[in-house]
Amino acid sequence: MLIYVVVFIIPTFASFYFSMTIWNLKDATFIGLDNFITFFTMTNTRTALINTAVFALVTCLVKLVLGLALAVYVCSGIRSGNYLKIVIFFPYLLGNVVVALAFRALLEPAGVVNQFLTAMGFDAIHWLTDKHYALASCMIADIWKGIGTVTIILIAGICAIPKSYTEAAAIDGASPWNIFRKITLPLLMPSINTVLTLCLIGGLRSYDLIQALTGGGPGYSSEVLGTAVYKLFARGSYGLATAGNVILFIAVALIVFPVNSFIAKREAEIS
Repeated sequence: MLIYVVVFIIPTFASFYFSMTIWNLKDATFIGLDNFITFFTMTNTRTALINTAVFALVTCLVKLVLGLALAVYVCSGIRSGNYLKIVIFFPYLLGNVVVALAFRALLEPAGVVNQFLTAMGFDAIHWLTDKHYALASCMIADIWKGIGTVTIILIAGICAIPKSYTEAAAIDGASPWNIFRKITLPLLMPSINTVLTLCLIGGLRSYDLIQALTGGGPGYSSEVLGTAVYKLFARGSYGLATAGNVILFIAVALIVFPVNSFIAKREAEIS
């Protein structure tokens, strides 16, 4: 409890205070809500809010769908199941900056991806420097890195379902699709709740991968709240940057808790 208070509670309340000040790491002058007003009137704030929401929603849904498909496939009794678990989970072991550097090499104008496109007769695409593709490229990198965690969580959920349920349904003539829809999916809701919560929090707080890939550019096309706050800290606007962090904290709470509550109610109805 003492560690929790020192590491989490005190810094959280301190950040709320410093978000309403002008401070330089030594002295702080209280200015009320001026930092929040300034943050919302910045030119890149609206774009950052939209990009953050889009990034979190798209990456979360894609990870969930692909992770569920992979989990069901791995648990279907194939011989290479254990090998696939290792391969799928491996990207999670890499740091975000390492993943970003790898994708920068793959997506650069003379990279492997563009070489493949040109060999197929298509034009090369500036994945990281074109405003139409920059955010999507960051999403692809994030999905590739995070899909392993989602899959492993869902595999654990599937393995926890008693086999007697599916075996009884199969004996009664239920198709694999009906078994998945009527048995596997409802009993997997606790794991899905965990996945949605983790993916939404991770997507809304995403920073280092995007910063290393595009730096929020070109322009503000891939700017998210994390990169916007970083730029404020970098230029010495500590109070304004802390206000941005508080806004991000509130946004995560307002989005994640209702989603978590809704899925928890669905779990209760199913049980």
